[in-house]
Amino acid sequence: MLGRWLRAMMVMLALVAPVAAQESTVPPDWQAVISAQIEALRVHDSAAALSMAAASFRGMFDDPDLFYRAVVGWGYEPVIESRSHAFGESQMVGDDIVLQSVRVMGIDQRVYELVYRLALEPEGWRVSGVQLTKTGAMGV
Repeated sequence: MLGRWLRAMMVMLALVAPVAAQESTVPPDWQAVISAQIEALRVHDSAAALSMAAASFRGMFDDPDLFYRAVVGWGYEPVIESRSHAFGESQMVGDDIVLQSVRVMGIDQRVYELVYRLALEPEGWRVSGVQLTKTGAMGV
């Protein structure tokens, strides 16, 4: 009887495991928004970068080039000049707010840790803030 129960449990686990693995490999929607904004900044596409920002930013900047210059002025050159980025942990702060950890490698080969704050707006997830920290780590 125990053997039959154990076999039934193993079959159920075998059926559930692929579903669980599949769910964990699908990136959340907000990561696409972060990637799109980082890529836009890298190629100096200020209009695309601003379109990924929250409504509060879009309302402050009539001219996307002013937004781009503000990003530079705020010290985000490591993001603009980065060659790669990788996602870390994320945390839902509410139904419509998420914090997402991102690491970028600057042209100085230093690793920078960013925490993106995204808000769910009518058009989807949008970047409402970014905190940048230079780590002591060097990239290879």
